[in-house]
Amino acid sequence: MPFDFKHRRVLVAGGSRGIGRAIALNFAAAGADVAICARGAEALEATRADLSRHGGRVHAMECDLADANAIAAWVPAAAEALGGIDVLVNNASGFGMGDDEDGWAASLAVDVMAMVRCSRAAMPWLLKSAEAGVAGGANIIHLSSISAVRPSIRAAPYAAVKAAMNSYTSSQAAMWCRQGLRVNAIAPGSVEFPGGVWEQRKTDNPALYERTRNTIPAGRMGTPDEIAEVALFLASPHARWINGQVLTVDGGQLLGA
Repeated sequence: MPFDFKHRRVLVAGGSRGIGRAIALNFAAAGADVAICARGAEALEATRADLSRHGGRVHAMECDLADANAIAAWVPAAAEALGGIDVLVNNASGFGMGDDEDGWAASLAVDVMAMVRCSRAAMPWLLKSAEAGVAGGANIIHLSSISAVRPSIRAAPYAAVKAAMNSYTSSQAAMWCRQGLRVNAIAPGSVEFPGGVWEQRKTDNPALYERTRNTIPAGRMGTPDEIAEVALFLASPHARWINGQVLTVDGGQLLGA
């Protein structure tokens, strides 16, 4: 399915590595102007350079998405650099694993509140895009997880905040659908990429890695590009009748659990 995002302005919160990077690069390859943010300067600059090769406008800025003031600075700067916002992708996660104060704080600050704050900050530009009637419309896409739909012994805070994200997705869609803004989420299964959680598990906990991989009927972990392609679909005119949904992309992992 061909995607054409020429003249579309896309913000990816948490866009320097893994799924976020793949989403940013796939949008840029489809002609979009792309803004990204992340905490790590080195990965951010590397991704900015790769985005620039596609010829569109690019904006990259260091931003700690657990910091409300940092978000309040990044979103307007990105909108100014791109000339507006048509698509917002909330990809960042605090990966709060332990059922303790630190685990909950990290998960709530990034998975929940960064999603809320980025959405709120981008809303004036998103509604202006929706009013303009751009093909595919104005979109928010949240990156959730299949962890949201089942109990988690290893990462209770992570699972709980992803469930909250799913709920907020439908609430946002209901709030803004009449203004022409669509809000959806993607719930990936286990995705492996350099420096990611599952690459680390392959080394430090190979038994868990193998056990998890064996639950996936596809016989392998997913790739960031396989999630990115779904993000482009949801933001495209092909998905114009999809709103308030959480789309599972897991190779059948939930079926094999």
